[in-house]
Amino acid sequence: MALIQGTVSRGEGDRHAARAKRVGKRKAGIAGKVHVEDRAVKLPNGERQPVRNRAGRPTTPQPSAPSLSSTSIEMSRSSSTTGMRGTTAPQKCLLGIGLERLLDKIPRFKLQPSDMVQFTLPKNSKVQLGKAWNPPLEGAEVGRWREYRIYRFDPDKAENPRLDTYWVDMKDCGPMVLDALIWIKNNIDPTLTFRRSCREGVCGSCSMNIGGTNTLACTLHADDAPERISIYPLPHLPVIKDLVPDLTHFYAQHRSIEPWLKTDTPTPQKEWRQSREDRAKLDGLYECILCACCSTACPSYWWNGERYLGPAILLQADRWVEDSRDERTGERLDELEDPFRLYRCHTILNCTKACPKGLNPAAAISSLKRQMVERGE
Repeated sequence: MALIQGTVSRGEGDRHAARAKRVGKRKAGIAGKVHVEDRAVKLPNGERQPVRNRAGRPTTPQPSAPSLSSTSIEMSRSSSTTGMRGTTAPQKCLLGIGLERLLDKIPRFKLQPSDMVQFTLPKNSKVQLGKAWNPPLEGAEVGRWREYRIYRFDPDKAENPRLDTYWVDMKDCGPMVLDALIWIKNNIDPTLTFRRSCREGVCGSCSMNIGGTNTLACTLHADDAPERISIYPLPHLPVIKDLVPDLTHFYAQHRSIEPWLKTDTPTPQKEWRQSREDRAKLDGLYECILCACCSTACPSYWWNGERYLGPAILLQADRWVEDSRDERTGERLDELEDPFRLYRCHTILNCTKACPKGLNPAAAISSLKRQMVERGE
């Protein structure tokens, strides 16, 4: 008989019972021996009359294991299952005593707390509901005030991060989310901390998670965000303060790909010449502003950020590999030939969706992988 391992459903129990009946007369020698008790009919006076076969002879009683029913199955575990937790000596699956009693005899394995994977969060990591700063007065003009919930964290205080609520007067504020943050800092809470510079979507300083999406605060119109706008720093990065993430590791990875022109030929007196076709290959690559929106949206970068370069850096690497003026293409590809630096990309495409410049980092990564294959042929 087949061995029953783990928790068995009712349907599986019925199948085991039916199979036990079919193989009840087989000889011993297989795992799970079947023993059939003396086939007899109990008479009213208490005597047992043997059941005769087709030839008219009484059936020969077979040795049987102790059981509560007329037919029982004793299934002993093979050597391959001796190491499983929760198992005991020969398990019995009783037939003819009802489905419920059958299921009670089937071993079930229960996970112990020590069997579970233990996850620990950093200290003071749970975000709490913070302060409501300037709720509008009753009877305020409908549609004038916009609610913002902003992540606040001060490393100098031994407190959990919190979500503070602000209401922005849209008649006194610009249309972009960055305008609202500046309005809050100037009019309500001067301690609010965030990065910003160009306000034109060029520098990438104001990248943050707005309404659940990584984007630039200076290019996102408030009307394109949810009614209640929640703002967090870029995910899966250490937070310096409030909406300012620590990008030290991100910039170190960018430095590792040596993002500058590398040549062996003498430098020309004027510029390095490049055909229109070769220049067109850089479109969709050189526009990257290193805002880190794509990398911090990538699950592979979340779990392997120490070794996986991430979408933004790999797009930058492809920009220099594709540049016809660069003369170290083979060397650059050698640096990327690593199970983690390049090949942790699983084409999830979160990077392409998150890029506020409309670039396609996934396509750049695929181009690098293709060139790896082509040079090995």
